[in-house]
Amino acid sequence: MKFKLKEEYIQLNNLLKTLSLVGSGGEAKLLIQDGLVIVNDKVETQVRKKLRVGDVVTFQDNTISIL
Repeated sequence: MKFKLKEEYIQLNNLLKTLSLVGSGGEAKLLIQDGLVIVNDKVETQVRKKLRVGDVVTFQDNTISIL
């Protein structure tokens, strides 16, 4: 899956919400804090991690490339 940035960055929790991979911001926060989201091959627990062009996010069976 590919996600085209409209600004300089998108926060990790907002990406999951925007792509409807979670039902709410609270759900996104818990999943990220529980270490269930991978950013650039590393577990990411920073809820508002700024994602920029070139980053790759893996969540469940989804791999998202930031363009």
